[in-house]
Amino acid sequence: MRTLAITVGVHDVDKIENFNKGTRLLHKQSIVASLFQTVIKPQKMAHLWLVLALAASLAVPVKDVANDPEAAREKRSPSGWHSEPEGVWKKKLVWKEDWKQIWKTEKKLIWKTEWKKEKVPAWKTEQVQQWKEEQVPDWKVVQKPIWKEVQVPIWKEVQVPDSKKVWKPIWKEIQVPITKDVQVPEWKQSYVPEWVKEGIPGEKFLGKDNHGWEYTSHDLWRKKMIWKPIWKKVWKTVQKQEWVTEKKLEWKEEWKQIWRTEKKQAWVTEKKQDWVEEKVQVWKTIKKEIWVPVQKKIWVEKWKQIQVPVWKTIEVPAWKKVWKPVWEKVWVPVHHEHHGWD
Repeated sequence: MRTLAITVGVHDVDKIENFNKGTRLLHKQSIVASLFQTVIKPQKMAHLWLVLALAASLAVPVKDVANDPEAAREKRSPSGWHSEPEGVWKKKLVWKEDWKQIWKTEKKLIWKTEWKKEKVPAWKTEQVQQWKEEQVPDWKVVQKPIWKEVQVPIWKEVQVPDSKKVWKPIWKEIQVPITKDVQVPEWKQSYVPEWVKEGIPGEKFLGKDNHGWEYTSHDLWRKKMIWKPIWKKVWKTVQKQEWVTEKKLEWKEEWKQIWRTEKKQAWVTEKKQDWVEEKVQVWKTIKKEIWVPVQKKIWVEKWKQIQVPVWKTIEVPAWKKVWKPVWEKVWVPVHHEHHGWD
């Protein structure tokens, strides 16, 4: 629809110029209205910019009736009783604005569906071999103890009287000589000092006084120390023999009755343990093989659908403004120069 609208917009411009100049503006408005109805109805509002571009391409400048001499002539002379000014149609190259559709490369984020392998847990029932213990009856031969009386010889100790020679200690008094220290008196001569008076015979000069008189003495006495013998009583230790009574230990022979231990054989009754065989019922444990279901956790591979973002290169339409050379017909009036005749 966009290409058709562009084709109509480009080619209708030349057709509109061939119409009468008086109805040109009305015809263009009707074409633009028809293009609006054609494009807007089937398309969304996002394509409004396309219609505006088409309308711009159709907006050919219309000549002003007031300023255009040709339009003024037609208006002033509708019946054609005025002659048109002379002129020629010429082609003029003008550049017209146009919109060209181009394709622009853009990256668009899309979601790509991929399959991913993952492991999920699952429970698997397996039969596991186990051993189960069971009790079964059985007969067992056992040794049972019993007590039996038997005569056993033993050695018995008995006491037998006997005589034994023993030595008995006795104490006997005896006279024993001893040496004893005794104190005996004794006289001992000793000397003691003593002062005695002793006469000095003759005359003795004693000295002179202050007047020169001499002094002499007759029959003088003096002290003299002499050693005088004296007898003193002292005690002297001497040894003297004496007889004292002491006890002496002597051993006297004596016979004493004692009891001697002898061994004598005797018979006694004892219980002897004996073993006899006996069958008893017992329970024997046996292992029996059984199969037990067990839940085992395993990992199973499973494909899972996931959405992965991917950048995709797409071509999107865009409009580019271009300038096209167009040849237009332009009325060029011819002015004749009037030469005056004098």
